[in-house]
Amino acid sequence: MSETHSVVVPPEPEVRMMRLADLGAVVEIDAQVFGQERLEYYEPKIARALDETQQLVTSIVIEVKGKVAGFIMGEVYMGEFGVPETTATIDTLGVDPAYQGQGLGTVLFEEFTSHLRRIGVQSIMTRVAWNDWDLLHFFEKVGFTPAKVVSLELILT
Repeated sequence: MSETHSVVVPPEPEVRMMRLADLGAVVEIDAQVFGQERLEYYEPKIARALDETQQLVTSIVIEVKGKVAGFIMGEVYMGEFGVPETTATIDTLGVDPAYQGQGLGTVLFEEFTSHLRRIGVQSIMTRVAWNDWDLLHFFEKVGFTPAKVVSLELILT
């Protein structure tokens, strides 16, 4: 007999647009997940996400009991990089390790994709390290499949 496990979302999570005041929480979650603090990465990234002239950046957070517990950041491209349709990217996603496995990432992703559908996005792309099994599993769970593109790299020495 197989055991069924259900994911329980913590009580009353609130999903909202990212604010400048979220910078510290985002950097802290990222540091917990990736093992290093990247303030210099997130300062301009969040500033760009909050710039009202950048209409095509979408970034949201999820709070549990008033504390930021996760975030997702991405951008929308209107027929760029030779792709004729409107596409979006997810360039960073993080859930506080204390809340991982409780469905918050899925809630964030569903809100993110709901927003993208409303503005006409037809596909979402992201990049994942080939050996980041947890993130690969998450993206598979929410419906991602391998893209029909080849990623090329040139290492400059």
